[in-house]
Amino acid sequence: MLRLLAVPALLIVVPAAAQDVADPPSSALSVSGGVDLVSDYRFRGISRSGDDVAVQPTITISHDSGFYLGAWGSNVDGGPGYGDVEAQLYGGYETEIASGARIDAGLTYYWYPDGQKAFGPSDYGEAAVRLSYLLGPVEAKGTIAYAWDQAALGSDDSLYLRLGLSSGIPNTPVTLAAGIGHTDGALAPGGDYLDWSLGATASFDSVTVGLKYVDTDIRKTGVKAIDRLYDATLVLSLGVAF
Repeated sequence: MLRLLAVPALLIVVPAAAQDVADPPSSALSVSGGVDLVSDYRFRGISRSGDDVAVQPTITISHDSGFYLGAWGSNVDGGPGYGDVEAQLYGGYETEIASGARIDAGLTYYWYPDGQKAFGPSDYGEAAVRLSYLLGPVEAKGTIAYAWDQAALGSDDSLYLRLGLSSGIPNTPVTLAAGIGHTDGALAPGGDYLDWSLGATASFDSVTVGLKYVDTDIRKTGVKAIDRLYDATLVLSLGVAF
């Protein structure tokens, strides 16, 4: 299980003086993060936790310029080649390109630190571009993610396309969200498949609770242990942010 290192804040107390002292300049860096508990870790519609509960810590360091670096983790159940932990190490740049429109471009490295390399390479990289647009209370977000030819993908590549919509309900802490995605290539069972989801989250200060319906059109194999990883499911989540 990944463990986040907490960095204690340093409080500086300045005694009163006869003359005014200027406030120190604010830092250009900010740190955010939290921990989520989910009933199932679904990655693009497919369970990576073996249809079991997952704990998912995250931390991101952002700069005022728009650049950011971060790490996200989860327990997984993908066999000895992947081990028990998945870490996503990511970085990128996000900025506003027009009123209500933002673009986010970055790289993610999927790392399985305790995967047994005797079963072959498991770590891989992926580049992604996300474009979001606000139209009144509704946010639309499109994603293009591409994992190039690499050993962990069997010297093949993979393309993921997704469109999502979300909107907060006025005068409530509730946000509704829906999305549909298409995976083509090495990361798609059978070569390609669709995934979709519909859900809601409610935020109360630093705590967020959620419920999401997730499904795919992956053809069933008849093997229950495999099909349950793709079957429709409800994912419950509880998150605490800092």
